[in-house]
Amino acid sequence: MSTTDDSFSVTQDPIDIHKPSLKERWWHIMDSWKVGIIPLPLFVLAGLLIAIDCLGGKLPSDIVVMVATLAFFGFACGEFGKRLPIVGKLGAAAICATFIPSALVYYGLLPDVVVESTTKFYKSTNILYLYICCIIVGSIMSMNRTVLIQGFLRIFFPMLCGEIVGMIVGMGVGLALGLEPFQIFFFIILPIMAGGVGEGAIPLSIGYATLLHMDQGVALGRVLPMVMLGGLTAIIISGCLNQLGKRYPHLTGEGQLMPNRANTDETAPQPAFSGKVDVTTIASGALLAVLLYMLGMLGHKLIGLPAPVGMLFMAVLVKLFNGVSPRILEGSQVVYKFFQTSVTYPILFAVGVAITPWHELVAAFTVSNLLVIISTVSALVATGFFVGKKIGMHPIDVAIVSCCQSGQGGTGDVAILTAGNRMSLMPFAQIATRIGGAINVSVSLLILGNFLV
Repeated sequence: MSTTDDSFSVTQDPIDIHKPSLKERWWHIMDSWKVGIIPLPLFVLAGLLIAIDCLGGKLPSDIVVMVATLAFFGFACGEFGKRLPIVGKLGAAAICATFIPSALVYYGLLPDVVVESTTKFYKSTNILYLYICCIIVGSIMSMNRTVLIQGFLRIFFPMLCGEIVGMIVGMGVGLALGLEPFQIFFFIILPIMAGGVGEGAIPLSIGYATLLHMDQGVALGRVLPMVMLGGLTAIIISGCLNQLGKRYPHLTGEGQLMPNRANTDETAPQPAFSGKVDVTTIASGALLAVLLYMLGMLGHKLIGLPAPVGMLFMAVLVKLFNGVSPRILEGSQVVYKFFQTSVTYPILFAVGVAITPWHELVAAFTVSNLLVIISTVSALVATGFFVGKKIGMHPIDVAIVSCCQSGQGGTGDVAILTAGNRMSLMPFAQIATRIGGAINVSVSLLILGNFLV
């Protein structure tokens, strides 16, 4: 039958097209347009309120105002990094959230009141340690007990091999460039693997000041840029490893060190919304993390073990001996997801403003330093990759933990794992950073004091 036949006609009702109301359009904007996790209208409002305070010459450093300030700047820098072509997928978000604020402070582009309030808040609250303890405890509590034990026992071997190979390669490159062996090892390679600033660069500078009869400030000025450049290199490599894992999924466990023989994801943190997690359960999970950190602080006073490491061991014991109920474990996982999603970029912004000196980073950008640092970190990570694969671990995840051996302590771990999208590896990263760094510093200063001076 022809479609133009008039003998057959059907009366069609007009299609009722629903036009969204103004309210629905506004809700759509609130739900869909975001900078980081912040709805665009709230982001704009936060910027206006911060600008008003800055124009008034005073930005309060209390937690209420600083939450808005750090969220505004942190997610703005992170979003900028994510949207950069090519490098946006290689960890640029973490780099931008840390180093853009540092550059803005140095060039005077960030209002003084923001710098002063952020620095005061960061140093007076130790908020980084709250972040780290919630991340560590949450990730440990969500792991399978058997895989947790295997991971801790096996990770030390790739770490040790990586450090040895990294030191050898770094020394070889430095010697080929005509640098002095003493300078290469003690002022470039060792600072990279020292475990950050507070636990690495500062103890090293104190030791150098005593043993080499030099001013501690001078020693710190030579050591600190190497720590920062090593951390920057590790962040970039971690982002590249994340992309490698997406291209070759069989090389990664997406946050698991050990293959799961049952083919079920038991080690990565789960969303944990079983319908039973209420507000009190989440609060209990957060309190568990805080109390374990306080036990770590007690251990530091008694035996000198760094508090995050003591907390890590206590969390492992609690998990292994079923010290808390499954419901509280779920609460810990929710706390973990909250801090991972909502607090990472604000924390990195605060780190960039408060403790990342831009001029020292730029001063260390010499060709010889860069070549030694890049070769050292690359060799360390590559060794972790191949050794991890050889002993039956997921090579990309082991390599990302190896990246943390050359990071800036706890802040570096956050940036590296953010770039690699492997925040669940934080417990192993802390071992690589804290314990590995402490051993490197102690043994090297012992050798320096007894045999070389």
